[in-house]
Amino acid sequence: MSATIPLAVLADVYGFLGNSLLKPMTQTAAVGIDPTFWKSFPGFGDQSVGEAVAECARYAEQAAAQGEDAVERAAVEYTRLFVGPPSPAAAPWETLYRSADATVGFGEPTFEMKRILREAGLELQNENRQYEDHMGIELLYLSTRCAALAGSVGGAAAVGGDELDPSELLDFIDRHPLAWIGAFRARVAQAYPDGYFAALLGLAESVLAWHANVLRSRG
Repeated sequence: MSATIPLAVLADVYGFLGNSLLKPMTQTAAVGIDPTFWKSFPGFGDQSVGEAVAECARYAEQAAAQGEDAVERAAVEYTRLFVGPPSPAAAPWETLYRSADATVGFGEPTFEMKRILREAGLELQNENRQYEDHMGIELLYLSTRCAALAGSVGGAAAVGGDELDPSELLDFIDRHPLAWIGAFRARVAQAYPDGYFAALLGLAESVLAWHANVLRSRG
């Protein structure tokens, strides 16, 4: 396994994945249903990531063949999965995957993410009033940290007065998004087994696992 982590590329990948989970496609760029977008998407030399990219490309090809309603269909899928009514088919908040008894989306993981964001000097522009332990926000946090490391010298960078250690990324990935994305993805796949977000979360899980494995191999 290569010990080189393309941090600037990872920042872009995490940013795309995080933003895709925070707004429906009608409010963001529709690149996810453009087959040419996936042809240049990084696979990081990893088989699992490459297969996940190919799955997203297959969805995009099918969507392109279906015509102009593809964006609207993806937006409907987003709403059904993550918004409701009556409630999200696949709640996107970590709190609901930490305990089998959790019934509300505001719990200890929310407070943990509030602290993590605050300590990193990051402020949540929360126009959609999402809890901080939303999967999209956790991925965007990784995007900002990778971008900071990419712009640093010697692997450490100051972010909001906090000295950034690359090893902190592994702890965050293991304890937060990677710890619950599998269960989250399973709920998405149950509702829309052949949908856009099942493929997208498969990609997110593969990227997180690859990134964590590379970090472990360096430690």
